[in-house]
Amino acid sequence: MMQDLLSGWISPFRLGELGIMGMNRRNISYISRYNPRHRYPFVDNKLKTKVVAQKARLRVPDLLHVVETQHEIESIDNQIRDLNEFVIKPAQGSGGKGILVIVGRDGDQYVKSSGARLTLADIKRHVTNILSGLHSLGGRPDIVLIEGLVKVSPYFSAISYEGVPDIRIIVFKGYPVMGMLRLATHASDGKANLHQGAVGVGIDIATGRSVAAVKHNQLVTHHPDTGESLQNLVVPDWHTMLLLASRCYEVTGLGYLGCDIVVDAVKGPLLLELNARPGLSIQIANNRGLLARLRHVEGLEDHYLSHEDRVAYAVANFRHYDDAPADHGAATPSTSILTPQGATP
Repeated sequence: MMQDLLSGWISPFRLGELGIMGMNRRNISYISRYNPRHRYPFVDNKLKTKVVAQKARLRVPDLLHVVETQHEIESIDNQIRDLNEFVIKPAQGSGGKGILVIVGRDGDQYVKSSGARLTLADIKRHVTNILSGLHSLGGRPDIVLIEGLVKVSPYFSAISYEGVPDIRIIVFKGYPVMGMLRLATHASDGKANLHQGAVGVGIDIATGRSVAAVKHNQLVTHHPDTGESLQNLVVPDWHTMLLLASRCYEVTGLGYLGCDIVVDAVKGPLLLELNARPGLSIQIANNRGLLARLRHVEGLEDHYLSHEDRVAYAVANFRHYDDAPADHGAATPSTSILTPQGATP
């Protein structure tokens, strides 16, 4: 729970006062209430997500191959022989588990983003583990997706280390309510996953500007590996991402979900995956609780607004700085729910 994450820094009473949502409230009041169980397969299975998204004409990373049985592993060398860059991932994985990113070749070896070398036998072993359910939700037998590698946008190249950053946008009833940029680090092995050591940067819904940055729930101002400042960032194509995330409401039929988006250097924003149980650390990165915004949306009358109208409403009402104009984000929040790294709580 969020109370556990922030234990010792701020009282539970103060957390409630700031509108911080805990896991129990998220599960009971929002996930159980607004996410029909029969719609979960569309987000829990990345292959089904990709198929549904493509039918809705949402742009996604290229799917190169699918491996469904152990028998197919014997011929996987034929599928990846001519590929210099690719990503292997479990269809039902979570938290970045089981994702293998190959960024180049060195003779017969495959080079990871960290520089480590793998043999074909290593690749086959990894695929076998995925099929057996080692990385899947509940340990269920899984299938393997081999996707094209997303090229890091030049804008992000200096602030992400050995991996492609992604943007997580929480969408409630079709309204984008909170956003976060996730940056890979050496500790996260090139994956943009906060639990593995990535950096989370809160993003103002209205402007696409950075709000605060956290690593392991502690405030940071610079990327731990590149040394680049994480302050005053502006996410490119932000409005396009908001529109993409909002459309996922109709595509999935889920009222409360997390949309993960990557920015390809050539293709622009692409929908990476969806999550019916998005984590709560986004509140820490934004120095704001989710509850006020969720309750705001719950209080709206349903006029079957288009995704463009919902995004416009979110931009007008969920800006991070109440005293900042819509195209600027220079104001400073008056209250912090975090302690800067190295400071005394």
